[in-house]
Amino acid sequence: MPQKVRIALDAMGGDVGASVVIPGAAIFLTRHPDVEFLLFGDRAVIDAQLAHHAGLKKVARIIHTDVAVSMHDRPSQALRRTRKSSSMWLAIEAVKKGEADVAVSAGNTGALVAMARFCLRMLPGIDRPALAAIYPTMRGDSVVLDLGATIGGDARHLVALAVMGSAMASVLLNLERPSVGLLNIGVEEMKGHEEIREAAELLREMSLPHLNYTGFIEGDGIGRGDADVVVTEGFSGNIALKMAEGTFRQFSAVLRDSISRYWLARIGYLLSFQAFRALRKKLDPRRANGSVLLGLKGVVVKSHGGTDSEGFAYAVDVGYEMARYDLLNKINQMLNRDGSALAQAPTDQEPVS
Repeated sequence: MPQKVRIALDAMGGDVGASVVIPGAAIFLTRHPDVEFLLFGDRAVIDAQLAHHAGLKKVARIIHTDVAVSMHDRPSQALRRTRKSSSMWLAIEAVKKGEADVAVSAGNTGALVAMARFCLRMLPGIDRPALAAIYPTMRGDSVVLDLGATIGGDARHLVALAVMGSAMASVLLNLERPSVGLLNIGVEEMKGHEEIREAAELLREMSLPHLNYTGFIEGDGIGRGDADVVVTEGFSGNIALKMAEGTFRQFSAVLRDSISRYWLARIGYLLSFQAFRALRKKLDPRRANGSVLLGLKGVVVKSHGGTDSEGFAYAVDVGYEMARYDLLNKINQMLNRDGSALAQAPTDQEPVS
């Protein structure tokens, strides 16, 4: 483990950029003082924010660039126009050069995936990256992937997701042999697309010693915690994530409205304040912010673009844990030890659009 974790931040990424990134880094620093920051972006904008955070300023170095990737840029446009000059690219490149242990950005997801893939390249045996995040469940926490790094996937890709997700779960959730489930429209073996059924067969046949494949799970099984690792392709995974976030916001809005309408409900709320507080803490989407871009020769974390400084701090937390506990080495070990069967399935390639 490195004595100090070096974190590269895309200070201009996200809906509002440095006004969230810098305060978020300052919040993170109160929890983990054993870090150094590289801040990529407009020096004047960053300095204005650092003026309010003296502690962060002492452990941060600014690398100036006035080029930022727009939230509306297509991945191919970002690669052509801002490669080697934008705050996003420079943060990723710092990981490649060994100047940083992890890069964190709240910027354009498609551009981040494309740049990270182009700059860092893929691990042996992995064809394309996946976004993986921690999801709160009734049983604790689970790792869910892919949350939208790429769309679609053959059986080989799904098996690779299972291996990488298990490595992440072993790091973040401290599990020796995480249980793995494939997200499907039913638990019966004959249900689902051919790729899902083939992946299930491969996982059963491979009988990997460092993950426990438990079969198909349905959408409601994610929240129940039916598996430590939930594997799905990016289209379904992104919908599942956004649905969960929307449901929490809807629930919160309905609850606030109901409490404000009735005086008995307000009394009930006061009597149950600690329970409501625990519920909010458990389901707050900000606490699950920070998706790791798995499959790369480097650690990159994607924060939600619209999060606040508290949410961004949680994303930096994830990057810190991944670097501190050597996620890349663990994934490589699992691929070398468990992933030899990946080569038996056809390669799944996807161009960057």
